[in-house]
Amino acid sequence: MQFFGGTEISPSPPVPTASGNNGNMMYIFNRNGVCLLYREWNRPLKTLSSQQDHKLMFGLLFSLKSLTAKMDPTSAEKGNLGVPQLPGQGCSFHSFRTNTYKLSFMESPSGIKLILVTHPRTGDLRDSLKYIYNLYVEYVVKNPLYTPGTPIRSELFNKTVDQYVRGLGTELAVMLCKKPSYVCVLAD
Repeated sequence: MQFFGGTEISPSPPVPTASGNNGNMMYIFNRNGVCLLYREWNRPLKTLSSQQDHKLMFGLLFSLKSLTAKMDPTSAEKGNLGVPQLPGQGCSFHSFRTNTYKLSFMESPSGIKLILVTHPRTGDLRDSLKYIYNLYVEYVVKNPLYTPGTPIRSELFNKTVDQYVRGLGTELAVMLCKKPSYVCVLAD
């Protein structure tokens, strides 16, 4: 059974884009902060250390989750800054935008964290992250040769994600959030 949907992978939602290919990077972390996958499509400046880059990204996510939970105006229980949040606990953030990029984030109930870094004008990527998570379940988790907690080495998964994020070179529509709900979104 999949987390988001039925027993088969549903058709891919269109990638919300500003125009054409805008995916820069993707990270997948487990609940312990281990980077299971890093994909790079368009990163103008390279990092000196991928390990340091992964630590910074996971630290950013940890801090933002803690901050948004602490600032949640709907919760009487604020918790303490820096204390780990369980998946689905407190107010979560979905994305933030700077003048040079947009970071979109999704966390599964099992603690898997998916991050897409894209062009700053990219629309809402929640459906796209759910689709990528379903690919992860289908091609990685269900693979009998995969050991949980180890880096993802599935060529089929990598190829499918690459094709999806690149949008296959077609013009893709900007998706709009159809369900109004209270969420904490950080923006510039």
